[in-house]
Amino acid sequence: MQFWKSMKHLLNISLNISPEIILVTNIFRDQMDRYGEIYTTYNLILEGVKKSPDTILMMNGDAPIFSTPDVPNERRYFGFQNNDKKTDILAHYNTDGIICPQCENILHYHMITYSNLGDFFCPHCGFSRPALSYTLTSIDELTTESSLFTIDGEQYNLQVAGQYNIYNALAAFSIAQYLDVPSKLIKTGVHSAKRIFGRQESLYINGNDVRINLIKNPVGFNQIIELIKLETEPYILITILNDRHADGQDISWIWDGNFEDIAADTLNRGAYVSGIRMQDLQTRMKVAGFNEEQLFSIKEPRDVLSLIRNSPAKKVYVLATYTGMLDLRKEMVEQGILKERMNI
Repeated sequence: MQFWKSMKHLLNISLNISPEIILVTNIFRDQMDRYGEIYTTYNLILEGVKKSPDTILMMNGDAPIFSTPDVPNERRYFGFQNNDKKTDILAHYNTDGIICPQCENILHYHMITYSNLGDFFCPHCGFSRPALSYTLTSIDELTTESSLFTIDGEQYNLQVAGQYNIYNALAAFSIAQYLDVPSKLIKTGVHSAKRIFGRQESLYINGNDVRINLIKNPVGFNQIIELIKLETEPYILITILNDRHADGQDISWIWDGNFEDIAADTLNRGAYVSGIRMQDLQTRMKVAGFNEEQLFSIKEPRDVLSLIRNSPAKKVYVLATYTGMLDLRKEMVEQGILKERMNI
């Protein structure tokens, strides 16, 4: 399991070198058979961090888990600005990481960006979000193609969509600011960010605009759903669910994904399921409210690719677990659409 190895490698690395900065963006529940609980993951990170006490921790201040426990390192936090402290809301009941670390009551929020991220506070003991060193002032525009947002009065244009990618940009901005990188270079760097393998990857196949997204946990999946909700053109949805070791054999996370949010979307011209666990996926989508007359099963990657070529809509969203995406890419290579494929 690469993730566990990487967490243990942090401990070994910090025994031998002292990095100037360690960046921690977020920790969300993933496949339980691969990663364990979020607190276990965070403790593995802290084991490495404590071996390098002079290292600056650059952390997402909107994530409650990163405010504790105490470590000897200096911490700097980035996050989203909130000007309305009167709001008092709760996260969704199925959200992880919302227990107050001081008194173990449920945290409240003045603002939630998504999942457990936001301006949190505990009405019982006074625990709250730490002071932010680097702040996103506003989100000015979100589309399926890009994001326009303001940090400390400066507007940035990110050519990769999604609120989660704005957090990534804010993290990069924070490190660049700490290192005194000129603001012009930071803006150029943000604007030049590109989509990569399985992360809103864009392909044109037989004149159809195909967007490929890796899915593997409820938080990430729900952020892709939020992107699809921004769509203004007719589309088809293809979801591929495998349960090989590289995917995670625990697929219970699909029941926490917000399929319901797009089940009745009038722009949807058909929903298709594929992969080793497509029957489980089809059941989940039926429960979510997808019209059974527009919900179809496709067994083989070549048939998925045939559907993409002959899609009833020009826009195609492909959501796939890791090996499902690799299987599809292999078929694309064999049919000459791609030059190479990635191996597990």
